[in-house]
Amino acid sequence: MIKSMTGYGRFEGVIEGRRTVFEIKSVNHRYFELQCRLPRGCGFLEETIKNLLADKVSRGKVDVYVSIEADENVAADVRVNQSVALGYLCAIQKMCELYGLKNDVTVSTIAGYPDVLTVSKAPENEEKLSEIVKAAGEQALESFLAMREREGEKLKKDVLERGQHILSIVEQIEERSPQTVEEYRNKLYERLKEVLEVTTIDPQRILTEAAIFADKTAVAEETVRLRSHFAQLEDMLNSDAAVGRKLDFIVQEMNREANTIGSKVCDADLAHKVVDIKADIEKIREQIQNIE
Repeated sequence: MIKSMTGYGRFEGVIEGRRTVFEIKSVNHRYFELQCRLPRGCGFLEETIKNLLADKVSRGKVDVYVSIEADENVAADVRVNQSVALGYLCAIQKMCELYGLKNDVTVSTIAGYPDVLTVSKAPENEEKLSEIVKAAGEQALESFLAMREREGEKLKKDVLERGQHILSIVEQIEERSPQTVEEYRNKLYERLKEVLEVTTIDPQRILTEAAIFADKTAVAEETVRLRSHFAQLEDMLNSDAAVGRKLDFIVQEMNREANTIGSKVCDADLAHKVVDIKADIEKIREQIQNIE
């Protein structure tokens, strides 16, 4: 199924007694790019997240945010930095002596000064945290991928509709093109008759000139290739693989054929139809920029 590169998914809940938030969102990007915002000291979780996304996302700029509630069962180790505390006490005593102030410093006062107390906890169990993040990520990923698929279906529908419109115009060009040759032959005959002021014109000369004109303005090869390119595009849109880059190449080829047709047609009506084709191809190109 075709997927858009735009998606969003979120999980928030309690896993193994710890409230966990896992948020994932993505936008279109030429390659796969992952950025993670993780709790302090949990950089190791990025590898877990990469493995989680490895088989699910091939293109797009992906942002992941993870929050995990602290484990209240882990005891905290609070220590006094004696040298820092003593430094504060000596400085305060000196200020009292210099300025005749009363020393009203309490334990609470000293404890509130920077770096007097240091708090440390036992390191987190990395394996356990990885399991929590993986469980949360799998649930967020489910809604994220579902949104990508929904958006992908919308893109596919729009591209196919525009492609069908292009094919209908191509059919009109194929019908109209031979008529322009006949019209050219008739105009050429009338012009020669007017210039030469005779009623009898060598028919072979007319046929030769018309044949040259037909050869210069023939677009059959281009319209056939245009149909072939669209058939390839349709096949890719019906596949389950990531085909965004291939689609971009096919659309470039479609645009190339349209430009060639535009350079060959010598009829205002056909020229307008080519403009319509190129407008639809440009819309398709814009849409597939967001296909994975």
